[in-house]
Amino acid sequence: MVSVSCAYEFMSSQIPSDLKYAKSHEWVRVAGDVATVGITDHAQQELTDVVFVEVPEVGRQVKAGEACAVVESVKTASDIYAPVSGEIVEINKVVTDNPALVNTEPYGKGWFFKVKLANAAELNALMTPDKYKSQIGG
Repeated sequence: MVSVSCAYEFMSSQIPSDLKYAKSHEWVRVAGDVATVGITDHAQQELTDVVFVEVPEVGRQVKAGEACAVVESVKTASDIYAPVSGEIVEINKVVTDNPALVNTEPYGKGWFFKVKLANAAELNALMTPDKYKSQIGG
């Protein structure tokens, strides 16, 4: 089991304190000028068992709010939106080969892609853990 530092746990949804959150349930972890993106624990619980993940191609330019990936579960298919603008610099091949990682390690091995930030100020538009907790009913 992956150890994650959590600021909150709401109805068994983990909300790590070191991340920013989009209203569409993506999370962002920033290291320098690169943002790692995945979906939240709450989102994966809503989707149930994830069976397929499609990620954008490396080199693709994305804009904040743009649909750029897809996750499918036994229940539904959902678009994944870029929470920030920039260039896709890395994709998580492991999660495309083993989509269940989205369910078991949403903040660890279940990440989707990394974006080289075009405008770091866009991070200010994302939610804090407190605001995300409120959005999901905490």
